Amino acid sequence: MQRIPGAIAPSRPLFETLFNLPARGCRRFISSQTPSARRPAAPQCRASAQQYQPLVQKRFKYKTVEEAKSRYRSGPFSWKAGLLFVATGAGLLYYFEYEKERMQRKRVADANKGVGRPKVGGPFSLTNQDGKTVTHDDLKGKFSLIYFGFTHCPDICPEELDKMARFFDLVEAEKPNALTPVFVTCDPARDGPKELKEYLSEFHPKFVGLTGTYDQIKAMCKAYRVYFSTPTSVKPGQDYIVDHSIYFYLMDPEGDFVEALGRQHSPEQAAKIILDHMKDWKGKWRID
Repeated sequence: MQRIPGAIAPSRPLFETLFNLPARGCRRFISSQTPSARRPAAPQCRASAQQYQPLVQKRFKYKTVEEAKSRYRSGPFSWKAGLLFVATGAGLLYYFEYEKERMQRKRVADANKGVGRPKVGGPFSLTNQDGKTVTHDDLKGKFSLIYFGFTHCPDICPEELDKMARFFDLVEAEKPNALTPVFVTCDPARDGPKELKEYLSEFHPKFVGLTGTYDQIKAMCKAYRVYFSTPTSVKPGQDYIVDHSIYFYLMDPEGDFVEALGRQHSPEQAAKIILDHMKDWKGKWRID
């Protein structure tokens, strides 16, 4: 066998020294020579018991299977919900329709009282069918309905007074003692207190008849924008016709003009218009 030269072959004492080193010293030696990157530690999840709660599913409890089936057959709506929906819709519809009519009446009343427009109505002093003096102040505190005519009218005045009596009764049934019906003659030469009392008793006992001198009647007709015309060439005792406007003038408790009702209004329509204006009235009423 060939020998290894002494210069190349490691000495025996060197091998023994290396293999006899303690293990801890070796690990230190290796780590000091070849440092390695540390492995990042995984984050720890620390959840509190209050943050994560177990999911609990809520269930409807029914005593019988039939109760559960009936619920799913009816769906999310019930007859009570449907009834409430219909009642709410009807209430809103009624409210909006009522407000629409009220605003329309208010516009009519405000237009009749508008600035720059001729005012309807005014002060007067006449005599009623009992011979007592009646002024415009006596009509305040209540609504008044004023009609101009004459007792010798063949057809129009009787028809209108009959209608006036009908819707006056309709108003009286809903709002007692709130309306004063007034008849003003346009023919004072033939219509005195006696003639008015006899004539109006055929239509309604609560009608108030007013007469006066020709100048007084003419002044009141002018204030109410009423047209009337009496023939000039009339012989004593001769019958004649007085031409006049055919309107019912509705006045509020303050004596202001509200609305004119004509022949196109039925008694029911006229009564409804008057009652609606009474409902809108926010002022004071006179109690007799």
